[in-house]
Amino acid sequence: MSDHDNREEWIAGKHPVLEALRSGREINKLWVAEGAQKNMQPLLGEAKKQGIVVQQVDKRKLDQLAPGIQHQGVLAQAAPYRYAEVDELLARAQSRGETPLLLVLDEIEDPHNLGSIIRTAECTGVHGVIIPKRRSAMLTATTLKTSAGAAEHVPVARVTNLVQTIERLKQDGVWIAGADATAPQNVYQTDLQLPLAIVIGSESKGLGRLIREKCDFLVRLPMRGRLNSLNASVAAGVLMYEALRQREAAAASGQG
Repeated sequence: MSDHDNREEWIAGKHPVLEALRSGREINKLWVAEGAQKNMQPLLGEAKKQGIVVQQVDKRKLDQLAPGIQHQGVLAQAAPYRYAEVDELLARAQSRGETPLLLVLDEIEDPHNLGSIIRTAECTGVHGVIIPKRRSAMLTATTLKTSAGAAEHVPVARVTNLVQTIERLKQDGVWIAGADATAPQNVYQTDLQLPLAIVIGSESKGLGRLIREKCDFLVRLPMRGRLNSLNASVAAGVLMYEALRQREAAAASGQG
């Protein structure tokens, strides 16, 4: 079963709220700061069309409801985010007639990193993101805000056991590529066009031992500077874009 959280969630910011409305996310109520309406006509129009209650309040009320979050004068009170099943991610690729490209995140604990990764995943056509239930950031208001609405369009599966999930992906014909700074293979010399799940390790420890052992192959990003590591979301972004580049190049040459 999909993982549900019974509490309501806040979605903050003009773009994330508009994307949530457009994606069909169940929104219970909108709170808009007094004087901010003139910048929100598309958003308010969409809310009106869907019959969603819009309440005008003092900006300080929004600050209290979502402390520490840049809300830009608008908050949505939403039903809990529905996590997807792993099968749904693969079905999404199949329905598009595309070779699966998934992202597996091994204990990414910073919600900003998770939001940034989901945003890049949406831009690069990734079919879904898989995160573990333990020792991982979840889809919170901060994550949704950082993803700039992308989390409404990229399904995220939350699983109990990453190792078992990787084994299952293998049985479905998906290859598992782990990102590792010590890997012998340079990503730019590696075929990323096959059905693929790219595994990104935690910000502090990298890939866990068991996860690393389950990977079909490991890839590294070439490093020319003195620091030998990249932020997890940056590394994930480079890998996703390289996979996209290879697939688009192959499609172009096939059409030529």
